[in-house]
Amino acid sequence: MCWMSLGVYGRSLQRPFRPEEYSLKETSPHLGGGAAGDKLTTTYDLVEQMQYLYVRVVKAKDLPSKDITGSCDPYVEVKLGNYKGTTRHFEKKTNPEWNQVFAFSKERIQSSVVEITVKDKDFVKDDFIGRVLFDLNEVPKRVPPDSPLAPQWYRLEERNGHKVKGELMLAVWMGTQADEAFPEAWHSDAASIPGDGLASIRSKVYLTPKLWYLRVNVIEAQDLIPSDRTRFPDVYVKAMLGNQALRTRVSPSRTLNPMWNEDLMFVAAEPFEEHLILSVEDRIAPGKDDVLGRTIISLQHVPRRLDHKLLNSQWYNLEKHVIVDGEQKKETKFSSRIHLRICLEGGYHVLDESTHYSSDLRPTAKQLWKHSIGILELGILTAQGLLPMKTKDGRGTTDAYCVAKYGQKWVRTRTIIDSFTPKWNEQYTWEVYDPCTVITIGVFDNCHLNGGEKANGARDTRIGKVRIRLSTLETDRVYTHAYPLIVLTPAGVKKMGEVQLAVRFTCSSLLNMMHLYSQPLLPKMHYVHPLSVMQVDNLRRQATNIVSTRLSRAEPPLRKEIVEYMLDVDSHMWSMRKSKANFFRIMGVLSPLIAVAKWFDQICHWRNPLTTILIHILFVILVLYPELILPTIFLYLFLIGVWYYRWRPRQPPHMDTRLSHAESAHPDELDEEFDTFPTSRPPDIVRMRYDRLRSVAGRIQTVVGDLATQGERLQSLLSWRDPRATALFVTFCFIAAIVLYVTPFRVVVFLAGLYTLRHPRFRHKMPSVPLNFFRRLPARTDSML
Repeated sequence: MCWMSLGVYGRSLQRPFRPEEYSLKETSPHLGGGAAGDKLTTTYDLVEQMQYLYVRVVKAKDLPSKDITGSCDPYVEVKLGNYKGTTRHFEKKTNPEWNQVFAFSKERIQSSVVEITVKDKDFVKDDFIGRVLFDLNEVPKRVPPDSPLAPQWYRLEERNGHKVKGELMLAVWMGTQADEAFPEAWHSDAASIPGDGLASIRSKVYLTPKLWYLRVNVIEAQDLIPSDRTRFPDVYVKAMLGNQALRTRVSPSRTLNPMWNEDLMFVAAEPFEEHLILSVEDRIAPGKDDVLGRTIISLQHVPRRLDHKLLNSQWYNLEKHVIVDGEQKKETKFSSRIHLRICLEGGYHVLDESTHYSSDLRPTAKQLWKHSIGILELGILTAQGLLPMKTKDGRGTTDAYCVAKYGQKWVRTRTIIDSFTPKWNEQYTWEVYDPCTVITIGVFDNCHLNGGEKANGARDTRIGKVRIRLSTLETDRVYTHAYPLIVLTPAGVKKMGEVQLAVRFTCSSLLNMMHLYSQPLLPKMHYVHPLSVMQVDNLRRQATNIVSTRLSRAEPPLRKEIVEYMLDVDSHMWSMRKSKANFFRIMGVLSPLIAVAKWFDQICHWRNPLTTILIHILFVILVLYPELILPTIFLYLFLIGVWYYRWRPRQPPHMDTRLSHAESAHPDELDEEFDTFPTSRPPDIVRMRYDRLRSVAGRIQTVVGDLATQGERLQSLLSWRDPRATALFVTFCFIAAIVLYVTPFRVVVFLAGLYTLRHPRFRHKMPSVPLNFFRRLPARTDSML
């Protein structure tokens, strides 16, 4: 094994494998809140209830002035124990409106009274205007889908209990995280976060922009006017859409009416902000091109195609920009034009994630969507044992949040401040159109708590990622597990903690879902008019760039590093570790075939005489009754499937460090995997890695060459490349045809089977005649340089 010889040098550095550390653990959370009949369980049944005290400060009226100037700059302070939240203040206003909500976690409540105070902002010391007190034992409880609690006017009091001028409109209630006010509320858990950082800690839902493939068929151009008329032009077309640029080949017809008939493919996102810019250029010399004309096309007016039928082509006038005395002027050459066929492809699915982990396979055009087959529900509960991701005030801390992506919908939980055991308990729902899709959940550390402007280019740190394939889930079953959060670092594999999830896949129609297993995975256009592997790879790179750019422009942004990690942008990069892992995956797939071959070899060599005799009896029965062969095979497969049912997996898949060869990876291999592209390592290290890669590639090259040789030997049986060998084979075929015509087929099979299963005393240690003949056949290796 080529990988084994290369991996020997790293064995002494391998850490002992600890399967329990990286295993999946089943949990028993208290989902839904408890008592049967609780209204919350109908919509929020995959998370644990978290109790909050909500205070909605609506507005005030008739506030007295405390300043010497007779004006009032009011704000409200809501205090509960050690936690204190304040509203924004208004200048010179006695009837302010705030409409702000404050949420205090019941777990951290240290007082039995909530104090709501109205104050007048001042330069030296803020003046007390009045307050309202609420006993927590008297606060009503609200459970959705009850309507929100109506706010009421409350008369302000002095500290001694006497009523003062002014009233405050409030609503105070006990609720859970299912409350509508929860997402936008000020949370006591985030009391230390400044106002400009609050947006980055709230939970949000994001939608991926609708992506289209734009096909530009460049057909021909007419009546071009080159700057140098003494030579035949080398003309090509360059097309640009945003930061995407493609070009055709140079036209083989070196005339003023060149032809290409070449397709260029782009990724476009709604709303269409960029224009398509096409320029016809003449290559005068290496590195020197002359623009013969340019046209700009708005995508708003480009037709949309749902199938493979050709749309009408169109001629476009080419304009030429000429610089005169430093000023750019536009000359329109109506005699020069270009012939194009442009369309937005609605029948393809625009791949923006790794094809192995796709969460959505629908075509772009909504008219081609089929009905959904079910609902996916995800409860993001808690995390345990998170490691400190940064240092604050001399101690390690983590501000964790989760991102989940399925289809076009991304969700982001709120950030739990300074906790290694954060509790989110947020539930989200997606429609499912195909069971053979994957939901991805990532955990990150928030480095933007002081607002985006003060982050100084900080990047949110990845803590770990979980993927769950829906087809591995039983329908209508709630899966509650703690998933290990595993990342690969230059120092090796590392467990960052665990995230606890609750997942349920509900199927609306079992028949529709079973029918999907007979349907193609991708939309029809991918098979009728397929894209090349190179095109798919380039288009996917452009699609991920567009998605990450658009989501990073949202407010709050879903940052580029988050989107790229969730979409596995770097999955195509070379890695010695991944190559070894894939090699051993192939060996794992082939191992049953190798085991069957070894078992059959033992049968033929009579290692267990009783088993060999039973195989003889079965063989004779099948020869005498050949109609039993296929039923016997299918019955055997059926029995194997039923037998394995008792050992079926009861847990969703999770990251496997042993399968990934993350535990046994050599440090230099990990350093190579985390190297930039192009490399940033010193020349001597690059030379060593290049030599190692050449060694591995040489072994792979030898194996591929051997496979090609065997195939070419099969071809040479009838190609007369070796006339004597072909003559022998053709003669043998003629004699075999006559013998098989006159001999019953059962007799031939019977004799061949007995010969194969013959006793070892009738066997020779030398290779058989057919094998000797095959190995002597010529291949095309003689013609290789």
